[in-house]
Amino acid sequence: MKKWLKYLGILLILGCCYTLLVIALIFSQTKATPSDDVQTLLVLGAQIRGATSEEAYPSPVLKERLDTAFLYWKQHPEITIIVSGGQGSDEPATEASVMAAYLIDKGVPKKSIFEESDSKRTQENIQFSIERYSPTHVAIVTNDFHMYRAQMLAKRQGIKQVSGLSAASKTSTTFSNYLREIIALGYGLLFDW
Repeated sequence: MKKWLKYLGILLILGCCYTLLVIALIFSQTKATPSDDVQTLLVLGAQIRGATSEEAYPSPVLKERLDTAFLYWKQHPEITIIVSGGQGSDEPATEASVMAAYLIDKGVPKKSIFEESDSKRTQENIQFSIERYSPTHVAIVTNDFHMYRAQMLAKRQGIKQVSGLSAASKTSTTFSNYLREIIALGYGLLFDW
């Protein structure tokens, strides 16, 4: 019995150390800002809502990303924007199409927006966008809690000039998003190559 408790104690200590390390990594990039030579924004998809494709709209988390990208584009209208996200089983349209429509409605010209609509997860958002558009000098636009993993995956995919543009998370789901990211980053560190 004592041996079992000893192993349980060691596991708890290792679990706490892992959690603290991952939290430190996540928080290290929550205020990420783009480098001066950015040519492309890569906006990572998130949940969309609505009953039909005509009624589809971005979730609050995705809206934060899109609004951040739009504000940056207003100051740098020469850049291109890649919106990346496929269609989940519970979504009425591709995330990319809803993201593009949102940005066009805000005033971004359609010719400045490129859609990647096959991806289902962060690693694929980046991989498929690179394969399709070969961007250079990229700033990834995602929420603060997601930025460390997104930049890590971009570097693993071969984007040498990558920086970030963090969207501040202000929704009621922010805490649960950080908890989810602790698990997702652990998975990404081990398996997303």
